[in-house]
Amino acid sequence: VRILYDVLNRDPDIWCERAYAPWTDMKERMETYGLPLTAVESGDPVSDFDIVGFSLHYELCYPTFLGMLKLAGLPLLSSERGEDGPIILGGGPCTFNSEPVADFFDLFNIGEGEEVLHEIVRLYIRMKEDGAYTRTAFLRAAAGIEGVYVPSLYEVRYHEDGTLYPYVPKYPDVPTRVRKRIVADLDEAPYPEKLVLPYVETVHDRIVLEVYRGCIRGCRFCQAGMIYRPIREKSPETLCKSARCLYENSGYDEISLISLSISDYSRLPELTDKLLAWTDEKRVSLSLPSLRLDSFSEELMKKVSSVRTGGLTFAPEAGTQRLRDVINKNVTEADLERAVGIAFRGGKSNVKLYFMNGLPTETLVDIEGIAAMSKKVIDCYYALPKEERPRGVGVTISVACFVPKPFTAFQWEKQDTFEALAEKQEHLRQCITDRRIRYTYHDAKTSFIEAVFTRGDRRLSRAILRAVELGAYLDAWDECFDFDRWMQAFSDAGVDPAFYTTRGFGLDEVLPWDIIDPGVTKEFLLRERAKAYREETTPSCAEHCSGCGANRLGGKTRWCRK
Repeated sequence: VRILYDVLNRDPDIWCERAYAPWTDMKERMETYGLPLTAVESGDPVSDFDIVGFSLHYELCYPTFLGMLKLAGLPLLSSERGEDGPIILGGGPCTFNSEPVADFFDLFNIGEGEEVLHEIVRLYIRMKEDGAYTRTAFLRAAAGIEGVYVPSLYEVRYHEDGTLYPYVPKYPDVPTRVRKRIVADLDEAPYPEKLVLPYVETVHDRIVLEVYRGCIRGCRFCQAGMIYRPIREKSPETLCKSARCLYENSGYDEISLISLSISDYSRLPELTDKLLAWTDEKRVSLSLPSLRLDSFSEELMKKVSSVRTGGLTFAPEAGTQRLRDVINKNVTEADLERAVGIAFRGGKSNVKLYFMNGLPTETLVDIEGIAAMSKKVIDCYYALPKEERPRGVGVTISVACFVPKPFTAFQWEKQDTFEALAEKQEHLRQCITDRRIRYTYHDAKTSFIEAVFTRGDRRLSRAILRAVELGAYLDAWDECFDFDRWMQAFSDAGVDPAFYTTRGFGLDEVLPWDIIDPGVTKEFLLRERAKAYREETTPSCAEHCSGCGANRLGGKTRWCRK
């Protein structure tokens, strides 16, 4: 959002503001007193703007944006909006299957937004200036921009068994598939030089440097690793220039280097050396999240520890080597032992491990392996000489529930029932006997609802509307989530949620997200699925190009085979 806010406001013809969803108590007051949702900067009603965009990062936020539309006094359904109302635009990772919310949006930005969003707004301005604007004409024209999906321009039909026919464009100039948009050269991409600074401390209250996009790994459950391909890196020179500029213009004392796997950045030693040359002196901490076990080193440990102490986080994802091979995680128990040994010798006493349960082919042996790996970390601590280890040791394991995501090798798989997931969670709890291991897990019922919407189609809009009528709003927050309310909404809307979750999709079935071309081909995903069931791994892009298809999108990358 910071990037898009900066990009749009650089154009003298565009005025971009922000609006946020109020918490439940404020929402109730606004409804009671008839106060509309307003923009932060000007205080103008959101309904007065020409275009209103929502960033969709999590399916459980769907009731939230509808609640914001209601507060703004705008019709929820695209079909009910008149010529004078704002265009409603969606972006973010959820748009790779936007079908459950397609009836609410006028158009979606598929892929990276720095260029396409500006093109959409410039098209709007041009049509207004030329007197050629109507809502219908604008949407038809916008559909011609690469990376723009206009749901209303497609006929959607269903077989008697509930599965989909292929989508049919309503007009010959509408694309049969919408290709994801990427920024070809990240060194040339706009990046904010000044940040909007809050008066209070907020989440992610730090300088954030995006080091690269994409991922050279191919974890078969991971959607982000597929939809952000091809891999494109920023140079250390570009990153250091941005870091210094943002530090001088913000006063933040922390810089976070982000990517899907920061330790896979090909020039990480050079980058960290250049940053530490001045951040040490300024007492600015450098954080490197998303570290991989197999690429964690003593040199990296020293750099992470140079300013700030604390714990480290790793993601083995599965408790046995067999299951790690199935999901193509490509890390071993030996990698874990080596990495935590380095961490302990470097003064880190707390380690956090991420796992998943409910993965395809998983058995109780794999669940028990999570407890065994966690205990292995404790053993590694005590295997060190007393003088080499920090005081005390703690291991936190966080276990998420597997959700089959679009554009992954497991997109066809069924999800475990939430009862089965809960049983596995309890089994793991009983396997953990060491009090130094802290166990947290995701709510299985929440993951069930997430799966419904991540794999759903347009019929789900009825259920979302009904859930909002029943009071759904901030369902991404645990204290606001109500599973029974969702089940009531599905029942009232005549929708069977199990159709999207505990039913495996046919390999030749038309999927709701087939309308989108993410670069990665279905043929590649089918090959990866077959390898998963043979327990075969695929090397990283750095070792060998596996022909995923992302090279069709172009971009400045050294990983893809042309």
